[in-house]
Amino acid sequence: MARNSNLKKNWLRYALQWGTLAAIILFLSGFVRLFFPKMEPADPEAFCPLGGLEALATYGVRGSLPCSMSSLQILMGITLAIGVVLLSKLFCAYLCPVGTVEDLLGMLRRRLGIKPVKIRRGSLGDKLLRIVKYLLVFWIFYMTATASELFCKHLDPYYAVATGFKGEITLWMALITVALVIVGGFFADRFWCKYLCPLGAISNSLKFWAWILGISLVWWVLGKVGLAIPWVVLLGVLCLAGYLLEILCGNPKLQLLHVVKDDAKCTGCGLCNKVCPYQVDVAGSKGRVTCVDCTLCGECVGACNFGALQIGVCDKAKGPGWKYVPAILTLALLGLGFWFGSRLELPTISETWNMDKVDASTLKTFEIMPLKSVKCFSSSMAFKGKVEQLEGTHGVKTYVGKHRVVITYDPAITDPETLQEQIYVPSTFRVASPDPNQVKRLKIMTIRTEDMPDRQDLNNLGLQFRYSDKKIYGLESEFACPLIVRVFMDPDETIDEKWFKEKVEKKVVEMPLPNGKVREIPVSFRFVKMEKETGEIGIEEYLNRMFDGFKAEYNGKYDGQVRKRSEVYAGQPQFFFEIPDQNYEKPIILRNMPFLSNHLSREEGIIGTYLVLNKDLVPAIRIRYAAPCTEDRIWELMNMDTWTITYANDNVKEEPAKLSFDKRGISFPAE
Repeated sequence: MARNSNLKKNWLRYALQWGTLAAIILFLSGFVRLFFPKMEPADPEAFCPLGGLEALATYGVRGSLPCSMSSLQILMGITLAIGVVLLSKLFCAYLCPVGTVEDLLGMLRRRLGIKPVKIRRGSLGDKLLRIVKYLLVFWIFYMTATASELFCKHLDPYYAVATGFKGEITLWMALITVALVIVGGFFADRFWCKYLCPLGAISNSLKFWAWILGISLVWWVLGKVGLAIPWVVLLGVLCLAGYLLEILCGNPKLQLLHVVKDDAKCTGCGLCNKVCPYQVDVAGSKGRVTCVDCTLCGECVGACNFGALQIGVCDKAKGPGWKYVPAILTLALLGLGFWFGSRLELPTISETWNMDKVDASTLKTFEIMPLKSVKCFSSSMAFKGKVEQLEGTHGVKTYVGKHRVVITYDPAITDPETLQEQIYVPSTFRVASPDPNQVKRLKIMTIRTEDMPDRQDLNNLGLQFRYSDKKIYGLESEFACPLIVRVFMDPDETIDEKWFKEKVEKKVVEMPLPNGKVREIPVSFRFVKMEKETGEIGIEEYLNRMFDGFKAEYNGKYDGQVRKRSEVYAGQPQFFFEIPDQNYEKPIILRNMPFLSNHLSREEGIIGTYLVLNKDLVPAIRIRYAAPCTEDRIWELMNMDTWTITYANDNVKEEPAKLSFDKRGISFPAE
């Protein structure tokens, strides 16, 4: 009954716990978007402090952030750490959704009259179980730092449930952890939190922050004097130290807030011990409760009917109203984390090269944004690889939150405009498909724009044009300052500069979705001018310029040598097997052509696979072949339910067919 009465006495805690859980459910289920359709889908890991601490550790080890982690997650992790060091494990008591679920399971158990499983604090079983969370911390942080991927997502029960088991999880790990949360939490209060939660292990270690800081300083000093110790050793020592401090000391004293006990008022009823979710011996404490497991949840304070327990600063108890201070401080820390996280951003990568070959003081930097193709660690490293090949570059930083890159260069060798031209990828976008039988020539108008550094930007601009009433068929970009954008349209269409400016500078692209909804994409393009001169282009040339083709030709091992099959079968009759279909211009076909090509390349006699425009200007898949291969064999291979895909010599997989073909093509002699 004491716990039920605490619903009133400790109402602010329950409001925060259940409010947080309800908010997570409402946002992740998409319910909130029914009322705010413009809101971006919720990210289940956006505010996870464990992910933030993993990212911070990875940044220290590698100088880069894992995945698409932003400064917001890192600041949430830092905020949690500050809260633990100065106050207590406030996140565990007031915000953690897993802890809230465990509390609700405990309530359900009591309602059903089921006795809990008691694991006596300080017993051998208790001590052995407590080591598990430290082993998990070591494993998670090691895997994250080495792979630059948030490894906790593979087994995090919150992430698994929040994504509907569709996230970046390892299913068997996630199923085990979810089962442990539910079963363990039902039969033992806060089972996950005490014995398995990696964030709980970190929080307990941070309560002994002087020890943790001292060990880290020793490691740093040894590195400075030339005795460099691998970071993984430091990680192992910190985990071991945290565990030993938890089971051997268990009573950190270097924090400001405590539950303070007035021994004169205490009757020894033991009610405080009964309501503590961590089985802390509150009644047996002298002066203040310093147990490492205490989260300042206030359950014991609310349960005490004699005023013997209060929230206090150091050893001094404060008034009854102070029982709300931990919850208020939790909200304050959360607000600070949001505020700083929205204003600060660490680079996802910060890489330099060839710095020993140049005077660093002469180098300059310039910024490109928004570069939306740079959106995670992998794309940042791919961008870095491209920049590193450019003459005169010496470094790059990426900030994926704002899709911003900063390039360090030598002004004696290159300049920002040259680098932007080398980085920029000219692109095309088909707004609509002209009928070659009706339209023989197209008009070309040229506009100049700025703030379109990414190839995806042309697609978004094309969508602005697609949903207008103008007969615009396609766009083509070419680097210049300002950017050149050619607009291909019906020869009878007339568009003035005002219309272009309105469309280019529209702040939101509204893209209709198959379900009838509209996806809104924010953009920030700037219109500069419209060129006065116009041009013309024939329909055949235009269609070929707009068409994204595919070409793959194969090698084989013959007489112990690797040779091109085109050379091996030279002089023999060769044929094209062609399947035309207007639908082959869709992006999904191009994406799956490498898989079809890989599957077909295993067949002797197949020389190459292509996606082309045929003589009738219709997209077509072509397979070039010679004996012993036949048209029937090619058609059989293409229509298999499973394709054999070779990823490497020792990695060959049978996978479901990526494409299906209804209408059989025809063969004709290859020229």
